Amino acid sequence: MALTQQQLEQQARLQEIIDNAGPGSIVFFGGAGVSTESGIPDFRSADGLYNLKYKYPPERIISHSFFLRDPREFYRFYLDRMIYRDAAPNAAHLALAALERVGKLRSVVTQNIDGLHQAAGSTQVRELHGSVLRNYCEGCGRFYDLEGLLARAAEADDSVPRCESCGRIIKPDVVLYEEQLDERVISAALADIEAADVLIVAGTSLAVYPAAGFVHYFRGHHLVICNMSPTSLDSHAELCIAAPVGQILGGLRIEGDR
Repeated sequence: MALTQQQLEQQARLQEIIDNAGPGSIVFFGGAGVSTESGIPDFRSADGLYNLKYKYPPERIISHSFFLRDPREFYRFYLDRMIYRDAAPNAAHLALAALERVGKLRSVVTQNIDGLHQAAGSTQVRELHGSVLRNYCEGCGRFYDLEGLLARAAEADDSVPRCESCGRIIKPDVVLYEEQLDERVISAALADIEAADVLIVAGTSLAVYPAAGFVHYFRGHHLVICNMSPTSLDSHAELCIAAPVGQILGGLRIEGDR
């Protein structure tokens, strides 16, 4: 869908902000909406994961206590609805990687667990909720990449992946409900946001805490929000763009990129 005249004007204003940004002065804070253009559903839209029909609500299934109590049902949902092996970076991921290459983007702070920012070429990524690409044995700590996890699940009668070294269950390195965020990741993300002059918030309703509260640490001059629906911080933003983030960022000119 083509951008409207208003959206094009907003995109042009964002282009000006980025063109005038100094080295390392931009931070991007993104949520599930950043990856929907890659074919990964978000959580709260009409066709998102929260509106799918399972025996239990998704937020209950992907909780720490449920993982411990019923790993079989956990993995039935997780492998079916949280893994998208064929997903590829979209225009938003690629634009952010380009901004990092030219030295303007300090980091990406993401709530997503899909690893698409790294696949696009970004190296400074603060993964607040972990990644499906990393998995560890609950017993001996042995690391498994995604393919290793899937292989162990395929070999199990109950589809629960178990460590080939010690036989304990393998857990994805994702932050489940009831679990705490990694303090090191939090510290790095907050330091980046506090140091930024430009904060681009995209693809997130800013409804999930504590991650959504990170935006309040921003002390810079240019807050830009790109989200299909209104957020609680729209009134504080210099620019609010109700358009797909891939279309907006993908249409920018990244001066100096190879």
